[in-house]
Amino acid sequence: MNHKCGFNPLERSAAHRKALHRNMVTSLFRKERIRTTRAKALEIRRSAEKLITRAKVDSVHNRRIVSSRLFDEGVAAKLFTNIAVRMKERPGGYTRILKLGKRAGDAAEIVILELVDYKLDTGDSSGKKGKKSKADSRGRAAKDGKKKGAAGKTEKPAAEAN
Repeated sequence: MNHKCGFNPLERSAAHRKALHRNMVTSLFRKERIRTTRAKALEIRRSAEKLITRAKVDSVHNRRIVSSRLFDEGVAAKLFTNIAVRMKERPGGYTRILKLGKRAGDAAEIVILELVDYKLDTGDSSGKKGKKSKADSRGRAAKDGKKKGAAGKTEKPAAEAN
């Protein structure tokens, strides 16, 4: 029997699996939220939580270990300066998995893996974007106050005609 083998190999070779872990953990720390399959999320979660625990103690040794397991030095710096500081009081459980459903092609279970304190933009900002005009919604935009006539010629607005 092959019980409790330690980790899910995800049907990949060791080098491919290591690259997958590095890539997905880097993406998780960069975007703080990723969409993936459930099997991958459970494995990436283990790697990510170990790195966050390391980053909570800012030392040269921990920075070198974390940098060896991430692709991007900027993301490693973000982990130490931003993410680990936010997680300082937590004893563990830095990530959560939200189920989305099954993928259409192969019925794989899709989930969202995100950091626990991730704040979703709800688009509630009233001052950022205004309503689109009718011309914009049809793919045409009025440029420099000029309008196109029925014959396709450019006409000047009434204020500029004189």
